[in-house]
Amino acid sequence: MRVYIVDDEALAVRRLTRLLEATGRVQIAGSATDPEEALAFLAAHSVDALFLDIQMPGLTGFELLERLGHDVPVIFTTAYDRYALNAFDVNSIDYLLKPVDPDKLARALDRLERHAATVPDVRALARQLASELSPARRLERLASRVGERTTVLEVSKITHFFAQDKLTFAVSGGREHAIDYTLAELEGQLDPRRFVRIHRATIANIAFVQELYPGVDGVVVRLKDEKKSELSVARDRVRELKDKLGIR
Repeated sequence: MRVYIVDDEALAVRRLTRLLEATGRVQIAGSATDPEEALAFLAAHSVDALFLDIQMPGLTGFELLERLGHDVPVIFTTAYDRYALNAFDVNSIDYLLKPVDPDKLARALDRLERHAATVPDVRALARQLASELSPARRLERLASRVGERTTVLEVSKITHFFAQDKLTFAVSGGREHAIDYTLAELEGQLDPRRFVRIHRATIANIAFVQELYPGVDGVVVRLKDEKKSELSVARDRVRELKDKLGIR
């Protein structure tokens, strides 16, 4: 089988590539960390299966599938909380929970081979899954007003939020934008599978988390943004962050 891998985390791509190559059962047709690059490749090349991340900045895995011009068997690679994975089981879509386990990968390949001739309408299923896995009140856009100018921000592209001097800021494209929300209000309206409160003054978009490492006062998160931002993680919030990232 010719397979293609899409994941915004280069480390995740490399690890899954190694695991797949070790099985000796597939040929890696290519991979991408940019969903738009993946769409261009898939429009020009035929593959037998797609290993697809869900939480990616700019374009989610569901949105990528909706924009595909054809159906292809999909195995989602995801760090979604386990309670939400019922939606995948109900829809008979295969998934691998990060970090990917070699035995579960082998079972996913078995399933692919058994159902090679049956390709579901993945775009319709993607729309259904997106609906089932997303809170009804999820924020998709935010407005930042400065004087008479209003900037509309795409929530998926916001790397993090922080509170300072009684104001709340959203950081997107390396720029800080003042918004009319408290962090508590944001927690109730942001997608809990994409955003996590890592400190009393900070909410991070886990799609932009690149690295965790020890700091002077605990754990520090480095983001994959223009400034390589470093954010402190409160000790009592480290476990939740790791759970959402799929780190054991």
